[in-house]
Amino acid sequence: MDRLVKPDVKEVELSFTRGENCSATFTLANLMHTMSVAVSLTSSNPSVFSFSQSFSVIPPLSSSSYTVSCKSADHPPLSTPPDKISVRSAMLPIGKAHSDDLRRLFARPGRHVFKDASLLVSFVGPDVVGFLISHHNRVPELSFLLNKAISGCTKSQLTALMKPAISSGKLGLVSALIDAGVVVNVKDSPGKSMMSLAVGTGKIEIVKRLIDSGCEIDFSVDLVLHTAAAMNRVDLIEILRGKFSGLPVNSVDSDGRTPIHIAAARGHVEVIRFCVSIGGDPEAADRNRWTPLHCAAAEGHLEAVDYLLGCSNVKYAVNTEGRTAFALASENGHSDLFDSLRLGDALHRTARAGDVRGLRSCVAAGAKVNGKDQNGWTALHRAAFKGRVECVKALLENGAEADAVDDAGYTPLRCAVEAGQEEVARLLLANGANAKPRFDCLRQTDFVCVLWEIRNLRK
Repeated sequence: MDRLVKPDVKEVELSFTRGENCSATFTLANLMHTMSVAVSLTSSNPSVFSFSQSFSVIPPLSSSSYTVSCKSADHPPLSTPPDKISVRSAMLPIGKAHSDDLRRLFARPGRHVFKDASLLVSFVGPDVVGFLISHHNRVPELSFLLNKAISGCTKSQLTALMKPAISSGKLGLVSALIDAGVVVNVKDSPGKSMMSLAVGTGKIEIVKRLIDSGCEIDFSVDLVLHTAAAMNRVDLIEILRGKFSGLPVNSVDSDGRTPIHIAAARGHVEVIRFCVSIGGDPEAADRNRWTPLHCAAAEGHLEAVDYLLGCSNVKYAVNTEGRTAFALASENGHSDLFDSLRLGDALHRTARAGDVRGLRSCVAAGAKVNGKDQNGWTALHRAAFKGRVECVKALLENGAEADAVDDAGYTPLRCAVEAGQEEVARLLLANGANAKPRFDCLRQTDFVCVLWEIRNLRK
C-alpha cells in the first residue's frame, strides 16, 4: 500500500478577488476498510495559506472536506513553480486522537507516515488575468499561469481584459484571450474597435491576429490610417488596405486632416509617397485650409516639403489666416526651406525678365528647373512666352523639359506661338520640342503657317 487517503482533485483552484479573502474546498476519502486514518495538511507557503483543519481523523471508508484559505491581498500570491498542498496520512488503530497527539505523530519521521498526495494550488479569475497582463514583463512562466487563470473567467470578463492585453503589445496575451473565446468585435466608449488599439501599439503581429479573428472596423471612427501614418508605418497601411479594401486613404479626422497631413507634419516622406501612390490627395485642405505642404513647412521638414512640391500644386495656397507654406516656414525660423519654397519664384521672375545671370544663380542655388507655379507654368513657359531667347537656352541647357504641360494643356512651344515668338519657337523645335499640338485651337496668324513649314522641313 502506498497511500491511505485519496483526494477528489489534483489541483486546488482559488478564485482570487483583489482585497478579499478567497478559499476552496476539496475532499479526502479514507481508503481503509476497517481502520481510521490520521491526516496532516501543510502548504509550501504557510504564511499565505491556512486550513480549516490541519490535523484530522477520517473513519474507515469515509470522507472529509477541507478548506484552504488565502488571506486578503492586493494581488494574487503567484509563485513559480506553483505552491503545493502536501497531504500526509498515518494509520490510527485507536480510531481517535487529540490534535496534540496528531501533531506529535506527524512530527516523528518514519515509515508510519504516508505521503499520499501533492496538490497544486492555482489562482483563477479576472483579477488574476489582469495582474498577469499588467506584470507580463516580471512574471516567469507567464503562459502557464495565464492559462490557469483564464479557466476561471467568463467570456465577458475576458473580453473586458482585451484592451490591456492589446496595450501590452504581447501577442501571447492577446492570442490566449482570443483562443478562450473573446468577442473581438466590441467597441470602447468612443466607439473605436480593438483594431484601433492594436494599430496604436505598432505590433503588426497583433494586427494580423485580430484580422484573422474577424475583427472589423468602422471607417468613420477607426482612423487607423492616421495612426499608422503618425508612426511612419507603411507596412501597417499596406496590411490594413489589403484587408479593408474600402478603407479611404483620404479619410479625415476631426480637424479635417488626412493621413497625408499627419505624415507631413511629422516628416514621414515614405508614408506620404505611399499614400499618394494609392490615391491619397497631396493637395487636400483641412478645416483651416492647411494643406500637407503647410504642415510640413510649419514643422521644418525639408524632404517632405520637396516631395510635396513635386507632386502637388499648392505652393501658393493660403490657409484661413492668409499664410502660405513659405510664410509658416519663415515664422517658425525654418530658413533651410526658403530655397525650396521661394527659389522657384525667383527663377520664374528671372526667366520672365530675361535675367540670364540671375536665372543661372537660381539654378546653381538649387532651384527646380521644372518647378511649376500655381497655373502649372514652368520657367520655360514664361521665358518662351516673353521671347527671352537666352533664358530659354540656359533653361534647356540645365534640363528644362521642352514639352512640359501647364494646367490648361499648353507647352512652352505653344506659348511661344501664341505670343508670336518665332526665334524661341525655332529654338524649342531645334531642342526636340513636339511640334504636333492642335494649332487649330490657336489664334490663326501668319506665324502658325511659318511654324508648320519649319516642322515639315524637319520631317
